[in-house]
Amino acid sequence: MKVWVIIALFSMLLFASGETVYKKKCASCHLGYISMGKLKENFVEYNNTKLHLKAPTLNQLSFRLKQKIGDPSGDKEFHMMEVTSFIQDYLYAPDKSKSVCMKEVLAIFDTMPSMKGKITSEEIEAVAQYLYEYDTKMMDKHSVHYQKFDQALIDAKKEGKIVMVKATSEFCHYCKQMDREVLADEDVLKVLKKDFIAVSVDVYKEDLPMDLKFTVTPTYFFIDSHKKVLLRIPGALTKKDFLHILEEVKK
Repeated sequence: MKVWVIIALFSMLLFASGETVYKKKCASCHLGYISMGKLKENFVEYNNTKLHLKAPTLNQLSFRLKQKIGDPSGDKEFHMMEVTSFIQDYLYAPDKSKSVCMKEVLAIFDTMPSMKGKITSEEIEAVAQYLYEYDTKMMDKHSVHYQKFDQALIDAKKEGKIVMVKATSEFCHYCKQMDREVLADEDVLKVLKKDFIAVSVDVYKEDLPMDLKFTVTPTYFFIDSHKKVLLRIPGALTKKDFLHILEEVKK
């Protein structure tokens, strides 16, 4: 058996065991995936009286850990070791002053009890890897699915849809905000799936199609199947405004 196959199988087993540890020792308080739009509404508008969460969700923790611990742009394996070390330290000696959660979220929850003696280092390592990969896996599953531009045009013509080209970049804060809070929202996804085909272009890695021009990221271009640009929208928007734009483009 090839080495890469062995590594892949080992990673799958470790991920599965991490999920098992989570379900056994964490799931009673930390729920899995809830879209960021719903979470933001719950905390900002309802002070947690809508979802009645006992603790931050896994996608909240996964995202914040990778953003706040160590260097997220550095070596992935080393970064995961830093995150694992932080998780162990926090589980054994919980302290709100060390938390990676936003202050508005943290203020709602009590400090968790120490898990020293209740979870082993091996279990922490497994659940840390599960948690580290969780947000990315959930975003892939619950967010917009993108196609290449040429194929998007073909499908748009065949299905009577509009192509939405997103000009983005890897380290664009507002791009990530839109991806997490708007483009992964259930209502937005429903409209996009019905009437649009999405294309995502990292403008610092490849050129935009049709020689499209942008000044900021994100910028959204809406193009019909005949390559006519219907609308160009720069910047981040709220869910309400983005849905309004989608309806206007359809008209």
